[in-house]
Amino acid sequence: MEPGCVQAAMAMADISMKASTRNVAVERKNLLTVCRFSVKTLLEKYTAEPIDDSSEEFINFAAILEHILSHRFKGSGSWFDGQRSFWDFIRLACAKVPNSCISSIESMENISTSRAKGRAWMRIALMEKRLSEYIATALRDSRTTRRFYGEGAIMLREEATVLTGMLIGLGAIDFSFCLKGEALDGKSSAVIDYTPYLKFTQSYDYLSDDDDRHSVDSSASDDSIPEHPYIPLVTDEESWSTKCRKMEQRFKIVNAQKGYLEELVRLRESQLKNTETENKRLKTRLEELQSQSQQEKKELEAVVLELQEQLRSFPSTELLSVEISLDSDSQRIEGKQNGGAWCTEKDYTPSMMGLCGSLASIPSCKSLASLKSSECLVNISTENSPALSPS
Repeated sequence: MEPGCVQAAMAMADISMKASTRNVAVERKNLLTVCRFSVKTLLEKYTAEPIDDSSEEFINFAAILEHILSHRFKGSGSWFDGQRSFWDFIRLACAKVPNSCISSIESMENISTSRAKGRAWMRIALMEKRLSEYIATALRDSRTTRRFYGEGAIMLREEATVLTGMLIGLGAIDFSFCLKGEALDGKSSAVIDYTPYLKFTQSYDYLSDDDDRHSVDSSASDDSIPEHPYIPLVTDEESWSTKCRKMEQRFKIVNAQKGYLEELVRLRESQLKNTETENKRLKTRLEELQSQSQQEKKELEAVVLELQEQLRSFPSTELLSVEISLDSDSQRIEGKQNGGAWCTEKDYTPSMMGLCGSLASIPSCKSLASLKSSECLVNISTENSPALSPS
């Protein structure tokens, strides 16, 4: 192949790579932008009534979030796994979330496909007001995230943190869903409706001089109102009372969000105060244990010193052995002088007491007479005792 053809092929490959990178970046930007608009629309839509599956704003938001969670998803690894969806990622990455709804979704009988389980999880998380918490927890498991998403995915970039920040505001809205029906069948893919976010209003600064002059000239007459598509008009359908009601509704929404955020701040302050109290208690306990250990150390050192002094004051072991041997010799000499070895100061054992009691009987006397040694014998009278007379 000629060098020119090689360079041309390399240039085409470079252009194709740049185009692919741009397309992925544009996809991320579009999805995050419409997600921001969708969240704002839901906040404006919300009143005192909960939002359910019949709301077009929610249907669009669910489709946008599903596209975000499915952006650059790797899909099925093998034929055995079946068709996977973002639910497989959420199920693994959010397994350690306390009191999560993962196990309850897995046990649902009417939901079988992975996509349907993901949609059910999305609705339950919104009703629990924990959607942002789930996604933030899943993003912290970077190993699992890289396993399920390819290069350039929203979940692998810093935009994912922006997404969790967007979803925090949904905690101020009450949602109520029925986990049955066509929305959870998992067969049809979600489609985003971009038309609610494509409304364009041009400011007056960009109008031409002719348009400005025409609008000023026509302001004097009601019959000659220009039909300019960019000039906001006050019609009968949108009177001042309608605007006032809309402003009041918007104020209620903002007030509800303010109350939710204030409650969240109070909760965090309470948790912080409890943590500080626990920290002080543990610090005090640590100081007490340290002082107690120091006191015990001092006491042990004093005991060791006292034992060392006592060992120094005791006589040597040789003197103690000599004294013990002298005491035993003196005790034996005193025993012999008092009439035998039986008359020592030692106590008799029960076996020895039986032997001493048998000296008065005839058999014991005969046995004693046969002994040559008389050192340990008592004097037996030679007179005839009544026991020795014949019967």
